[in-house]
Amino acid sequence: MRKLENKVAVVTGGNSGIGLATAILFAQSGAKVAITGRDQKTLELAVKEIGNDALGIISDVSDIKNIEASYKEVSDKFGKIDVLVVNAGVYIAGTLVDFTEEQFDQTTNINFKGVFFSVQKALPFLNDGASVILTSSSVSDMGVAGVSVYSATKAAVYSLAKAFSSELSDRNIRVNILSPGPVETPIMKRGGATEEELEAIRTFVSGTTLIGRLAEPQEIAEGFLYLASDASKYMLGGELLLDGGMRIK
Repeated sequence: MRKLENKVAVVTGGNSGIGLATAILFAQSGAKVAITGRDQKTLELAVKEIGNDALGIISDVSDIKNIEASYKEVSDKFGKIDVLVVNAGVYIAGTLVDFTEEQFDQTTNINFKGVFFSVQKALPFLNDGASVILTSSSVSDMGVAGVSVYSATKAAVYSLAKAFSSELSDRNIRVNILSPGPVETPIMKRGGATEEELEAIRTFVSGTTLIGRLAEPQEIAEGFLYLASDASKYMLGGELLLDGGMRIK
């Protein structure tokens, strides 16, 4: 069943990992898809993979003017937006003792400020009845050492979803969050670790879940499809947790 037939969907940070898997599934489900990202090369490759005349837009969510321009480009090509997945984010780990102000600002500017204004600037371009989905994380309320700032920004996203749902109820716009656990994505390879080191990381992280493994991006994408479609039309200001049992282990 093509659950998003003739819908217009935007996925920020849709050029790799979870965002790309979600954009591909949305296109397969009938949506006209636009993705944003900061790297032109990966955007071009992603657009080819998504197909269905997808649109790729260079955009940095930490630049507010950039955000509004990207929505206008989507609207000019596809019309008003029915589904908005605010997925662009950054993961910077660091202890309380060592975390720098620069790292703090980068994390909050993208994961918190960027999310807030990604929704605010989208409002004139959203159809009434639209579904807005914010990407949070299973660690948002776990108190995991070494990721305090990242976790705090993801907890803030949940708070935003609830408040936004109240504010936008007169337009029947639903705002929910999806909280993934550990996922096998390209970001794992960007730190320069060897394959042996990466395998050790995978083994350790897999052990933090009850299911005993990392999720595949496509599994998380299925959750985004549920929240994007009418199947979840009674859900707003809520959380869909897909973490392999990480919170309860």
